[in-house]
Amino acid sequence: MHAIYDELVDAVTRECRDHYGARLVSVAVFGSVGRGTPGPDSDIDLLIVAEQLPQGRLARSDDFATIERAVAPRLASGHAVGLHPSLSPIFKTPAEVTAGSPLFLDMTDDARILYDRDAFLASAFSEFSARLARLGARRIWRDNTWYWDLKPDYKPGEVFEI
Repeated sequence: MHAIYDELVDAVTRECRDHYGARLVSVAVFGSVGRGTPGPDSDIDLLIVAEQLPQGRLARSDDFATIERAVAPRLASGHAVGLHPSLSPIFKTPAEVTAGSPLFLDMTDDARILYDRDAFLASAFSEFSARLARLGARRIWRDNTWYWDLKPDYKPGEVFEI
């Protein structure tokens, strides 16, 4: 199963490099595929960082449709062996990554960076991890799920930034 997901991730990365060209900054896979624990119904969560992205989620998704069409036969081959992979991309510009997002909480531990021009994303995740460490933030596991305690010594009314 892992091999099929790895092949899909490699294909998507190649297609991203072709489609976005010099605008592509980083590609990462996260979630269960990034952790190496995909199940038969796992989607492929992707973070795509590129310069000069269209404004808005729908326009960015429409732009990504070329990549989805290119890897559709590989997705279908997963279906043929009982897997149900689909692509779940998130698109960010470098400025949006630098601004930070709660989305990056789990990515600091679980994302696998597949392409990273000038180590941009690795550096951003490292800085985000350092901010979490300064707060004393920790991911707490309960059964097969987790939550984040972002500031264990939080006092009511206190304001902090991640």
